[in-house]
Amino acid sequence: MSTPYHIPALLTETLEGLHIRPEGVYVDATFGGGGHSRAMYGQLSPQGQLFSFDRDPDALAQAQTTYPDLFAAEHPRFTFVHSDFRYLSQWMDYYHISAIDGLLADLGVSFHHFDTAERGFSFRFQGPLDMRMNRGGGKTAADIVNTYSEEDLARVFYQYGELSQARPLARRIVKARQQQPVLRTEQLAAIALGENTLDIETLAPLRKKTLTLLFQALRIEVNDELGALRELLLSATQLLRKGGRIAILTYHSLEDRLVKNFFRAGNLEGEVQKDFYGNILTPFRIIEKGRTATPEEVQSNPRARSAKLRVAEKL
Repeated sequence: MSTPYHIPALLTETLEGLHIRPEGVYVDATFGGGGHSRAMYGQLSPQGQLFSFDRDPDALAQAQTTYPDLFAAEHPRFTFVHSDFRYLSQWMDYYHISAIDGLLADLGVSFHHFDTAERGFSFRFQGPLDMRMNRGGGKTAADIVNTYSEEDLARVFYQYGELSQARPLARRIVKARQQQPVLRTEQLAAIALGENTLDIETLAPLRKKTLTLLFQALRIEVNDELGALRELLLSATQLLRKGGRIAILTYHSLEDRLVKNFFRAGNLEGEVQKDFYGNILTPFRIIEKGRTATPEEVQSNPRARSAKLRVAEKL
């Protein structure tokens, strides 16, 4: 059986949170395998519109194969935008959309990325250190590993992987690259754990966790994931009409903390401001405070275990 491109997490809960109006204008900022988009589209009337973003050409190719009906000429209410969601405002201007009724962003990495060796997202497979969501340009994980200073590598590992051993990891990598460039996932994994070669299947859980967080940190740096998320949150806030909703699925503490604080305070700094009577000044009403997958969903889709859904409504 072939591995699915992606299985959307908390699909029913997300749709309920968005409270889709059939005639509304909606954005799926992370098309991925198209599961969320297809479900959102199914709730729209002929007067509704859905704009789905993805910067990965693989996602577009997959979508055209899996959901040909979305791309049919007779369904102009669906638009696929091959771009980074950080440019949401510019694209809405391009399509003459001044306001939207809802936005979804599933920040999880697609199964396709994790399970395709040549994309370089996982230490479970031997492949090039790439990790770019869009392989059309930009620096790769190999570029970072081989050109960043020890100090900058340690910063990335600590800031984006929350690794307490960030400095020793950076030191080992810098020492190793002086002998030969670090270009492969298996190379990096062995260097990080101080080994010549590794048998991934026999690694202790704590050592696997170290590699997971290391690869996460590099992926976030390569794709500027938190920077893009900050821009999306600001753009969505401006575009949402009163009563419109924004639903975000997060998968690690860094992005979840950012979304939680933004919904609560209405700003990227998470600094709560209050009026004279002590009421919090925020443009949002919280709908979901961090809903997680049910045990049944986790059993059928183990990768949903780390998903957390937050939904807010524009006041």
